[in-house]
Amino acid sequence: MKNLKKTMTAALSALMCSVVLFASSTVRAELNIFATVPEWGALAQALGGDQVKVFVATAAQQDPHHIQARPSLIARARNAKLVIATGAELEIGWLPIVQRDSGNRSIQTGQPGYLEAAQYVTLLDIPKSVDRSMGDVHAEGNPHIQTDPRNLLPIAQALSARMAQLDPSQSQHYQNLLARFVSDWQTRLSQWALIAKPLHGVRIWAQHDGFPYMNAWLGLIQIGTLEPRPGVEPSIAYLSEVLQRQKSEQARMIVVASYLSDAPSKWFSEKSGLPVAILPFTVGGNAQTKTLAALYDETISRLLKALEQGNRS
Repeated sequence: MKNLKKTMTAALSALMCSVVLFASSTVRAELNIFATVPEWGALAQALGGDQVKVFVATAAQQDPHHIQARPSLIARARNAKLVIATGAELEIGWLPIVQRDSGNRSIQTGQPGYLEAAQYVTLLDIPKSVDRSMGDVHAEGNPHIQTDPRNLLPIAQALSARMAQLDPSQSQHYQNLLARFVSDWQTRLSQWALIAKPLHGVRIWAQHDGFPYMNAWLGLIQIGTLEPRPGVEPSIAYLSEVLQRQKSEQARMIVVASYLSDAPSKWFSEKSGLPVAILPFTVGGNAQTKTLAALYDETISRLLKALEQGNRS
């Protein structure tokens, strides 16, 4: 009897070990991704699905230029396999510190675990020279590439390829999700082009010069900004000068990103009678923009609404 109990106990132990070993062999680590801004976090999730775990370092209502390299961000970067950033100096004030202090060699600039979206698109507004008197000007060009959804196609290709490089066992999974994304995105681009036709050739003021890519996409004509220099808050005296220009320029609306204080735009709107379009700028920029597609749906909707308001006034 004792021998039988010993035999059964041994068999049970062996069975439990087999179960544990089988379970451990079927559980795989997710690809940890550190995205600097919401748009790249959303894109990474769409291209990675359940095989990735995405952390987004900034919120939609934060100015991505001015972020603190907090210990919590450094801790997240320490365990990341991939960092996806905008580049073009958008994160220059904080991301290099996070990379350095994380001690994570694989996410340093130039390594496979670091990807800059701006490297895969044509940058606009590249200045011939830069000095401090010009304000918040980026030497490599305007970094707000996400405002043109056409830019997401080459970025998606590059990001998917990098995921497959870092996680080769799931390369087919990433290829499948990329194909699905590209097909869906091309359809949406065609739909957006039709819906946004009334915006082509419309003249606008921008509170901050954050929309050159959106303007190129939709055919909007930006005649100036309400800021005297990028990132510099306008005075009433300066806004009054812009107001005089409006009499001859005849813009149809003012556009401002939702993460900025819209006080200058409201003042200008009250004096000029122009409608203000507060645009989400990134995923989560308002309650309606919980996905990448919704970001551009909402952008076009708000621009068309402002145009209609201007037509009625």
